[in-house]
Amino acid sequence: MSRIAKHLLPDTAQANKAGHLEIGGCDLLAIAEQFGTPTFVYDETHLRARCAEAVRVFGKGQVVYATKAFLCGAMARLAYDEGLLLDVATGGELFVALHAGVPAKGCVMHGNNKSLDELKMALEARVHHIVVDNFDELDRLDALHKLGLKSPRVQLRITPGVSVHTHEFVSTGQDDSKFGFNLRNGDARRAVERVRSSKSVEFVGIHCHIGSNVFAAENFAQAAEVMVDFANEIEVEELTLGGGLGVAYLEGEHAPTITQWAQALAGATIKLRKATKIFVEPGRAIVASAAITLYRIGSIKDLPGIRTYVAVDGGMSDNPRPVLYDSGYEAFLPARVNDDRTEHARVVGKHCESGDVLIDDAQLPPGYKVGDVLATPVTGAYGHSMGSNYNKVTRPPVVFVRDGKARIVVRRETYIDLVNLDVADSL
Repeated sequence: MSRIAKHLLPDTAQANKAGHLEIGGCDLLAIAEQFGTPTFVYDETHLRARCAEAVRVFGKGQVVYATKAFLCGAMARLAYDEGLLLDVATGGELFVALHAGVPAKGCVMHGNNKSLDELKMALEARVHHIVVDNFDELDRLDALHKLGLKSPRVQLRITPGVSVHTHEFVSTGQDDSKFGFNLRNGDARRAVERVRSSKSVEFVGIHCHIGSNVFAAENFAQAAEVMVDFANEIEVEELTLGGGLGVAYLEGEHAPTITQWAQALAGATIKLRKATKIFVEPGRAIVASAAITLYRIGSIKDLPGIRTYVAVDGGMSDNPRPVLYDSGYEAFLPARVNDDRTEHARVVGKHCESGDVLIDDAQLPPGYKVGDVLATPVTGAYGHSMGSNYNKVTRPPVVFVRDGKARIVVRRETYIDLVNLDVADSL
């Protein structure tokens, strides 16, 4: 196995004179020493480049960033400043965006089970629009209207009946889905009739999302064709084409670029008969490959004839994707980034679970040892955002690097943080 593949690393990644990997002009070993491990390291130049590419091909204010992939104050502000809207699916995500200084008009409210309080929060803040998922949500919006709240702009989430090549847990556009109004069974048309006769909402468009980490351009094109046909039928002002564009996690994987994705959609959207504003949701493609996670090896257990276990100081609490989705990752040593990776090992975490496996069959350079810094690339999405305190492990910090400077944007949790929510009277 050769050295770590360049296309899996952030844009500014390069080896320095010492043979160490640098990102944003910062030596990863120095970052590990300064901020400890585990640590998420994000290439800010990479983040801004992906935002700029999306805005260039789709237009400012028409690209909606999925905050569920990765959200903190710095990321919220960066995405908005680069011309993206923010997709927030809960009151908590909306709060973080607003707290970061993103105006409500820069947020799109999503979610398949928005509570009355979350909808009230979105209406009072005056978000850009709400993507309505079901009839019960329309009932809640009716109730809020009766309380005197102003009618929001809404898009209806449509389930287009398109199955995609991704894990079943992140496939969302097929008929059997918890999301949206089903097109085939008539729910979508009934929803359109209802909102067009309602004073509680201002119906502006339709929306679809076919799944997360989708590689096949033809899946996006197929869904776009279905949605364009429906948009032409009901003559809407806005159309959102969602579905998370896939990213490469393994050396042999290659995913479409944002520009190539735009080209796949264009064949369908050109058929729109009415001047319709197009919104898109690129999903993890904005952030996934912008980051790597730094760990430190704590133990090595060699079982002759079976396998070698390499345990690091993180695991399923900072990256649950391997456990949830059987997701694959690569590993390398930042101190020897140009070395060929010829040794096989199972990289595991420190949690009390046999299933706490980060990489089932990792390739590492020979001579790795306890104390070495080990890195996994493409951890910018659904790592920090899905992190937990399982085994009361404190969650890692997030560091942005750019132009030779590293800045911490989310601090490492402390043990005090773990007990701050305890109620004193119950002790």
